[in-house]
Amino acid sequence: MEMRQSAQSESRQKRKAECLEELAFLELCRTADILARGPVLLLKAEGLSFTQYNVLRILRGATEGLACGEIGNRMITRDPDITRLLDRLEGRGLISRCREAKDRRMVMAGITPDGMKLLALMDEPVRETHRKQLGHLGRERLRALAKLLRASRERPS
Repeated sequence: MEMRQSAQSESRQKRKAECLEELAFLELCRTADILARGPVLLLKAEGLSFTQYNVLRILRGATEGLACGEIGNRMITRDPDITRLLDRLEGRGLISRCREAKDRRMVMAGITPDGMKLLALMDEPVRETHRKQLGHLGRERLRALAKLLRASRERPS
């Protein structure tokens, strides 16, 4: 039994060495999953999903509001049904939507005062969660990590 486990471990080590890109990808996925759990629990306590929170943060930065398609483009994770997502936020009074006067096909969304209050309430607890999760890395390593992650999203031409 011990030899079998050793052989399996050796096989995994060999596979890791053969494809560092795959190893990095798997480590990134594992880490993202673990790190996402903290904020998700905080958001759940306020009745928000991570994607809903992301929409509210996007709209907080857009003082004039945004077209629904643009919100979708700025999302961290893609949601194929942005309309339904916005419906839920509007139903809670956290965003408002209206049709553009110049082009009635375009629907604009903006954050409401209630949405701003909820984000203000969540800001520090979310930051504290991130500090607890990643603060041990220190500022220099965090900057290096952020730089590496940005570089990984850029595709060579």
